[in-house]
Amino acid sequence: MPYFLGIDGGGTKTTCAVGDDSRLLTTATAGSSNIVRVGELVARESLQASVRQACVAAGITPAQVSRTCVGGSGAGRPELAAAVRGFLAEILSSPIDVVGDMEIALDAAFDTGPGVIVIAGTGSIAFGRDTQGHTARAGGWGFAIGDEGSAHWIGRSTVAAILRASDAGPSEAERLVRGELAKSLCKTWGVSSLLELARVANEVPPPDFAALFPVIAASHDELALHVLSHAGRELARTALVVIRQLFLTDDSGPVPVAVTGSVFRHAALTRDDFYNELSRLQPGIELSPEIVEPVEGALRMARRAAASGGS
Repeated sequence: MPYFLGIDGGGTKTTCAVGDDSRLLTTATAGSSNIVRVGELVARESLQASVRQACVAAGITPAQVSRTCVGGSGAGRPELAAAVRGFLAEILSSPIDVVGDMEIALDAAFDTGPGVIVIAGTGSIAFGRDTQGHTARAGGWGFAIGDEGSAHWIGRSTVAAILRASDAGPSEAERLVRGELAKSLCKTWGVSSLLELARVANEVPPPDFAALFPVIAASHDELALHVLSHAGRELARTALVVIRQLFLTDDSGPVPVAVTGSVFRHAALTRDDFYNELSRLQPGIELSPEIVEPVEGALRMARRAAASGGS
């Protein structure tokens, strides 16, 4: 029986799925395999660990794998794709395809059909395909200049909002420091004051702003709610760019839209405001209520590549 691997190599974690011709058998998760964020040594360790753990859980060896498909951010850069392929070739002898994370997410949501997928995890991007197979993307330019609505953007925007609010004077700064949101952010970064929070935020290289997202998503603080709402609207505008490129003259019916990533999964306000803003800007969308699992698209693409006989 042939076995296939699908791998979603994200900025925070790497998920490997094992399947046969028709079923998902098991998944395993390791650390980040984004080379740009964590470097080649950590990426190699995460990719290989996810494969080994998934194979053990499925009761197979890596030698039994017939085909692997990996989706990762930055995979469009040949040198990064070659590095990922090389890491996995050390433990896998069968063909390995490396594609963008947006490609496996789109496949997971719509198979080979039309639609728009919006990804909001550590970074953010929108990617779509029309009924003729034409594709378009928007966003995904990286945390330093873009990735609006992402976990990194939410963390950075919240820190900025707190520090701006503290400019109102000592009493306001004291109130913010006593507030649960500021205390949670400081605790996450291991600091104890707004001055220290600002110092860490301005470090080079920059700190992990995405690590602040969980406490922001769980907060009921007015500043956090404002940023989370703003994130949803920014993601809607990113999706709109792709929709209008691909479906502006398409009269085939509602535009299918799906979402994936930790921001959509854990921030209900962001998800709701994304949908409301996108519906306002572009009536006639059809939003899937499910949070897509990109690794399922990678597994499907591995099966498809094997069936087509590509090398």
